[in-house]
Amino acid sequence: MSNLPYCPSLVQYKRRKTVEVRIGELLLGSAHPIRLQSMTTIDTMDTEGTVNQSIRMIEAGCELVRITAPNLQEARNLELIRKELRSRGYHTPIVADIHFTPNAAEMAARLVEKVRINPGNYADKKKFENIDYTDAAYSAELDRIRDKFLPLVKICKEYGTAMRIGTNHGSLSDRILSRYGDTPLGMVESALEFLRICEDEKYYNTVISMKASNTQVMVQAYRLLVQKLDEEGLKPYPLHLGVTEAGEAEDGRIKSAVGIGTLLEDGLGDTIRVSLTEEPEFEIPVARILAERYEKRKAVPPIPAIQHYPINPFAYLRRETKEVFNFGGKNVPRVMADVSNAQIQEKSELKPIGHHYLPATDKWHLDDQGADFLYAGSNTIPFMVANGSRVVYDFAHWNSLENKTGTHPIFQISELDMISPNGDPQLNFLKISDTDIDENLGIKLKQIPNLVLILSTQNAHAMPALRRAFVGLIEQKLDSPVVISLTCKEENESALQLFTATDAGGLLVDGLGDGIMVNWEQKKISTSEKLKTSNQLCFGILQAARTRMSKTEYISCPSCGRTLFDLQETTAIIRKRTDHLKGVKIGIMGCIVNGPGEMADADYGYVGVGRDKIALYRGQNVVKKAVPASEAVDELIGLIREDGIWIEAANPLSDN
Repeated sequence: MSNLPYCPSLVQYKRRKTVEVRIGELLLGSAHPIRLQSMTTIDTMDTEGTVNQSIRMIEAGCELVRITAPNLQEARNLELIRKELRSRGYHTPIVADIHFTPNAAEMAARLVEKVRINPGNYADKKKFENIDYTDAAYSAELDRIRDKFLPLVKICKEYGTAMRIGTNHGSLSDRILSRYGDTPLGMVESALEFLRICEDEKYYNTVISMKASNTQVMVQAYRLLVQKLDEEGLKPYPLHLGVTEAGEAEDGRIKSAVGIGTLLEDGLGDTIRVSLTEEPEFEIPVARILAERYEKRKAVPPIPAIQHYPINPFAYLRRETKEVFNFGGKNVPRVMADVSNAQIQEKSELKPIGHHYLPATDKWHLDDQGADFLYAGSNTIPFMVANGSRVVYDFAHWNSLENKTGTHPIFQISELDMISPNGDPQLNFLKISDTDIDENLGIKLKQIPNLVLILSTQNAHAMPALRRAFVGLIEQKLDSPVVISLTCKEENESALQLFTATDAGGLLVDGLGDGIMVNWEQKKISTSEKLKTSNQLCFGILQAARTRMSKTEYISCPSCGRTLFDLQETTAIIRKRTDHLKGVKIGIMGCIVNGPGEMADADYGYVGVGRDKIALYRGQNVVKKAVPASEAVDELIGLIREDGIWIEAANPLSDN
């Protein structure tokens, strides 16, 4: 059993028990499958377009269709949309998405099966002010919120309408920020203020969410929410999981899996939405892959129980390790590329892992996603690799090399006693499994100062098995850096991304891991493509877990009926012109609802404020208002230039 009330078990999948919520004909909660949902992107007043898109979503497997209703007009039109869907034989519940407008929520609650409200802007207007409240003044604010929220609660109770209280990290009210700061606790308290009113009224048909674009904050907030519900004696409400503004393509899938998958491993989550900057029906298959992994869990070798969890699950703190070469300590996590089955003979064969050879000048170019270490097994790489990277060989092969410059050995557990007399004076690697860790191993490892562990597991439930192994290392007071090594057999690339991002990302967001190596055992794909996919995946997971920034980060919303420009096209244009700006975070938001708040972590923001009108932000501050959309990308780049961080994109294949 876990010593943490937020988590039913740290070592085996046990779904958190919740109350049951009825949403029309759909039942939600721990006694039912994890439900899949998405959100329309068509203007809500376009009844035919919204109905047709909803049908595409439903036929893709969507079980809850969310539609924005920013004002009374859109809220009324939900009735027409719902009637048309029913007339065509579709009875999927509709969720009205409400921001800023209580009267629209009250209207929608009479017309559709569920209403989602954001406690950050339902009763408050955001002015980015810091207010020093006295206890009496804060209590008066809570009374004001109650007066504004109570009518909706009563309507929902009367009509049997469900509600989601959906906190967003980026849209916390000034009042919450002033008292709790921009923290997971602030997110939780924002929801609890509204939930307490629901419970006072004996209204329990409620779902809660704690969404953020920062995966660490998101995971911490959901865990803390469950803990606080238990501590306060409130009911165990179902949870809606999602990472806001996850982005598009591979990045969006990886980021969603790091956040959602980590919580599913904890047994948390009853309905999920994968927010991608793509058509909404494309979100459903991704969500299904994540959910079905837990519905189909089979018995595996039991993982030893954790009696005391030595890691704070509510705040990021990296496991303390000694520095070995450039691993551990304060170094960013390293990426190891497994090229042991690639039979590398030509320099061009390393291009898939970010190592570009320029024949004309006989030089290497190592890009921002160039692997730090190459594990070659017993296959000699017959040339010097790029400066700044190293080759790792199995010990017997390494020991036979005449020239060991730029190379290091990797030992099997059976070769442990050979490290000190025969290893490398700078850096040695040791392969261990989660089942190898015990007191005897701990005694031996403490005597080897220059050692990095390559940790793997054969357990089908990789994340909890590896989490238990890290706890064992901490219990043994071992401070050697650890590379998380995952071997994946999934044929589907999307499953590879989602499962690997869950298993490795779930550890990294808790501060566990000093490196990552992924071996994709897919026989139907070329070696070059497997290397490229695995390498990009490793860097993508580190970025999504916010432990190593190797590329530009795009915090882009998935679009909805509020969006005021072509979000997918604009995101693609901005990405094409800025994706070489390593570590810069750019928020691309369809409207002011997802504006400065939702892109709280962004360095720059591009936000729709009117039809083909864009506001540009530096951090959370508007610096240019109502820029024509045709000029806005150039103006955004101009801002970056003004701040002195613009660089011209390099061509790694050029000799110049």
